[in-house]
Amino acid sequence: MSNRGRSVVSAAVSAALLSSSFVLPLAAFAAETGPTPQQDGTQLEEIVVTGFRGSLNTALAEKRAETGSIDVIAAEDIGKFPDSNLAESMQRIPGVTLSRGDGGEGRNISVRGLGPLFTRVRVNGMEAAAQAGSSDIYGAGNNGRSFDFNVFPTEIFSQLAVRKTPSADVEEGSLGATVDLKAPRPFDFAQDRVFSLTGRGVFNTISEDVDPRASMLFSQKFFDNTFGVLASAAFQKRNIREVGYSAVDVLSANTNGNNLGTAAAPIILPYCTPLGWTATAASPVPGSRGATGTDCSAFTARSSNLAAFNTVYNMRRADAPNTPGSGAFLPRLPRYVNSEQDTERTGGTLTLQWKPNENTDIALDGLLSRYQVERRDNYILGLSFGRSLTNNGQPMVAVEDISFDKNGSVEYAVFDGVDVRSEGLVDQFVSTFEQVNLTFEHRFNDSFKISGLAGRSNSIWDGPMRLQTYMDHIDAQNFTLDFRGGRETPLIGFGIDVNDPNSFQYAPTPDGNQTVLGGFSTQGKPSRNVTQIANFDLAGEWQATDQFALTLGGQYRENDFHSRNSNLVPSQAATLALPNGVTLADITRRITGLNDSFGSGAPASWVAIDSKKWREVFNFADMDFCEVECGAAQSQILEKVTSGYFMLKFDSSTDWRFPLRGDIGVRYVKTDQSAVGYIPVVAPAGAPFQAVGQRNQVDREYSDTLPSLNVVVDLTPDLLARFSASKVMSRPELGNLTPTATITATTRTGTVNNPFLDPIRAKTADLALEWYFRPGSLLSAAYFYKDIETYIQRITSPIVYTELGLPDSLLAGTPTLPSEVFNVSRLENTKGGPLKGFELNAQLQLDMLPGVWSHFGVLANYTRVESKIQYILTSVGGVITSSTTADLVGLSKNSASGTLFYDDGTFSVRTTGTFRDKYIRGIPASAGSDLQGNGETFYLDAAASWNFNDYLTVILEAQNLTEERNTLFIDSTREDTLFQTDIGRTYTLGATIKF
Repeated sequence: MSNRGRSVVSAAVSAALLSSSFVLPLAAFAAETGPTPQQDGTQLEEIVVTGFRGSLNTALAEKRAETGSIDVIAAEDIGKFPDSNLAESMQRIPGVTLSRGDGGEGRNISVRGLGPLFTRVRVNGMEAAAQAGSSDIYGAGNNGRSFDFNVFPTEIFSQLAVRKTPSADVEEGSLGATVDLKAPRPFDFAQDRVFSLTGRGVFNTISEDVDPRASMLFSQKFFDNTFGVLASAAFQKRNIREVGYSAVDVLSANTNGNNLGTAAAPIILPYCTPLGWTATAASPVPGSRGATGTDCSAFTARSSNLAAFNTVYNMRRADAPNTPGSGAFLPRLPRYVNSEQDTERTGGTLTLQWKPNENTDIALDGLLSRYQVERRDNYILGLSFGRSLTNNGQPMVAVEDISFDKNGSVEYAVFDGVDVRSEGLVDQFVSTFEQVNLTFEHRFNDSFKISGLAGRSNSIWDGPMRLQTYMDHIDAQNFTLDFRGGRETPLIGFGIDVNDPNSFQYAPTPDGNQTVLGGFSTQGKPSRNVTQIANFDLAGEWQATDQFALTLGGQYRENDFHSRNSNLVPSQAATLALPNGVTLADITRRITGLNDSFGSGAPASWVAIDSKKWREVFNFADMDFCEVECGAAQSQILEKVTSGYFMLKFDSSTDWRFPLRGDIGVRYVKTDQSAVGYIPVVAPAGAPFQAVGQRNQVDREYSDTLPSLNVVVDLTPDLLARFSASKVMSRPELGNLTPTATITATTRTGTVNNPFLDPIRAKTADLALEWYFRPGSLLSAAYFYKDIETYIQRITSPIVYTELGLPDSLLAGTPTLPSEVFNVSRLENTKGGPLKGFELNAQLQLDMLPGVWSHFGVLANYTRVESKIQYILTSVGGVITSSTTADLVGLSKNSASGTLFYDDGTFSVRTTGTFRDKYIRGIPASAGSDLQGNGETFYLDAAASWNFNDYLTVILEAQNLTEERNTLFIDSTREDTLFQTDIGRTYTLGATIKF
């Protein structure tokens, strides 16, 4: 037998798996190095199970042995996880769905319809937080609790487990699942010394770059195999590109219209009124903003197509029958998107493990991961549809031709007087995760043992720069949108040569920022989020009898979340004049190839400001920074969690007709919370800045008693039934608890947080049948029900800015006035609702078939989830004006995964398809739309490996073979496209050397 860290299963164990409820623990798989003797002294032939098939057997053995509902994914070989991304691996687990981020990479998971907030993640037994940045459309950075799996390289872990039902000894905080990530330790391997080195080249069809990926693992035992050291490291560099379309939002035509009436009796005209319009006064009013009786502005004539204007004017929603244009929906900022990312992901582990005898195990684990990204987004867009008359926007646009479908979505439109912008955004962030923890277990005798953990982790998210630069063309004629033919994304005609720098302007505003000719924004950067977690656990277990064991334990945990933004002064500014001798051609570059990759009528190229050249010309590095003294957001949440638990384990396998095992217990947890935030206030006379920060602190405490029960009944040697019931809770996102308020002047939106939010609490029940009909095979069905008692949502209300209690100075340098209405969202606890569903799972190894067919196998699962939550769509003056009942945010009603594999020990190949139904990303959406959603997706991946000999393995992988595009939409009826990009196919070729 080769010493390559293989899982070894004797024929006796295989027979036990087939004929009884006995399951060999994972440690035995690793430690067993020789044939297993029978009771009569003879030896059975050894069966060596390796690779993908071996990892499945290991995972199935753990699943069967557990009393709760758990699914495991184990490494195929030393340093080789089955998939290139941890979150993508979990798609093969029933009930787990994947949320993808930039470049199509897996970022978060939802379990049984419950999103990332409801999933707790432990690294080497200790709760952890991991934050990665992203583009705005994918939610930017998370608020402290949700776990971003893309922070970590997969190679530093050997196993992940998804625990769907709680027990008293598992820390609280999850409604969906608790995910355990485990790094390897020296005594996981039978060999005294292990070394593995893997190198890969990664190619993507959109970026057309070949990027490196490498990993290594070394383990050595010393002192008569009582002390071991293991070190692992991984590195990956990627140049990612995705191309596509974005609307940013889809708004009704009245949203940015010109109100010629009053707030009480509005007369809203969506666009520049045409010649022959007599129903109201003309808009814009002749004599203002360059308008005349025949011109919308100095550069745009009023349209002569009265019918086109009336088409928009007469479209009205049922809930706004007196509001012209409320039933006509168009993209807010229709644009083509080119996104490029340079990423580096590094990680490593170091473990010292001491096992002087079979009764003592002490390990010190250290883990470090760093994910560094520079994202460069470029857009070419029509800007006027997202602007009000205040900044010469939509009311100065002339409608030349327009048509809509039956739901009010624009099909085709021609406009004059549209401002066209070439915009660039450079966003840098670094995610760092550091953890060290000490674990120990000591058995004093056959009846009593103690175990404990002490550790600390830091999750640091640094955003040193987020710089937006843009240049503008004012009043382009013949701007077109074409969705005809059932297109998800439009053909956009910009009416100018977007490839010519001379088509754009970059100069100071000529009229007090009403007309913008380019500029820049730092958008609240640089910023930094830090989540520090300290954990201390101690537990004792007393084996009272052969059938009963009592466990008592306690835990103390501190979560310390800091968030800090440092503004650049000025943070958003009108354009500075180009220095003498500098032209736009000197500070621009060209974006090319989007028409070939994405199509949809995208221009072959367009000109964009080169951020690096712009920074050099304007000496950007020398600009001033300020923090709370100028209103920059800073906050801190400190949670001190003290818990204790009692749990009784029982096992009547030897005495009852139907062997019964499980656990029953109760966990008591007390949470002390201190929330600190800063709210901008007007500075005293003579202060150097327009605003300062006022410190607010809110302290509170709450407690929960959480009972749980897990029961397993062996109905036959091969068929078991599981039942679980529990009460669970999930705390609010840390960032939502800060006592702060923020506003965004350009979009006229605001948010107000709430430090008094209660946790989301629920009662849960699970029932499952599992049939282990052959070694390594399983058929199972599970039903689950969750009564979600409370929920948290943002309730949006229209509020005039002056009523927010914030200083007018925060609007300085923007075209937005204090008299304008902001849509302000406030966090509140609301009524929950039921969630229920079922899972079907099959794992079938076809080793009963003859010849080559015996090496094939099939994995398949299907999950159906339903939920009903009442969402408050709008509120005015604290009174609910509209609400709706819909699925839980992040819930896909249907999800499925299927894998067909071949594995003969030398050659292995598999292909996996994963389907996720559409789901809600946010509710409510903008006025006139009930929600934002994500379209259904199907991804097809494949992987193959060839063990050339005991020391060399060649690897080939492919992702997204079907070139699936992820589509985000708005409104459940119209399903207007918000965002769609092409990420291409990704191919990986590599090799692993083992000694």
